[in-house]
Amino acid sequence: MQRKLRASLILASASPRRKLLLEQAGYRFDIVVPDVDEASHLYDNIAPAAYTKLVALEKARTAAHQNPSAIVIGSDTIVYADGQIIGKAEDDQHAREIISLLFSNPHEVITGVAILKLDEKIQIVESVTTVVYPKRLTPEQIEAYIDSGDWKGKAGAYGIQETGEKFVERIDGSLTNVMGFPMELVNDLLERFVIKQ
Repeated sequence: MQRKLRASLILASASPRRKLLLEQAGYRFDIVVPDVDEASHLYDNIAPAAYTKLVALEKARTAAHQNPSAIVIGSDTIVYADGQIIGKAEDDQHAREIISLLFSNPHEVITGVAILKLDEKIQIVESVTTVVYPKRLTPEQIEAYIDSGDWKGKAGAYGIQETGEKFVERIDGSLTNVMGFPMELVNDLLERFVIKQ
């Protein structure tokens, strides 16, 4: 079912998973890839949810300034474990360290979502947290996963849509949040822009 909005929609993200989830929800949209340095906001004194909202807002603002009459949605996902904000792995060794940490204890996946429509002075920023309860991985399983390269470009170095059955015991919260785009929240926020039939 296609959802008609009262203005054009822009997804400020290069993520193929966000693109797919938004398409599956019936939205038509354009993509503008924001030039945002996510690491620049990793301050010691910022809470994980606040960090995701800050980065999501910056991504949305980057695209919104060029498209003030559009509905622009920005998003950022992190994994939070052992008191650390964990983003994307930089290389094989970093991915190995992340996976070893995350798959020993429960961890949180937190996504910030920002929606802007500058010509109407609309700014909405929220976040969602899902708790992931992992299966214990053997060293051999970790090495096989690192060798596969499936960790590349993913917050927390894994994608539940590809590895869920092998790696995850259960989750408490939104599955699409763990995929990188909490569609329950996104649909709720965009609903106010839907043209009622």
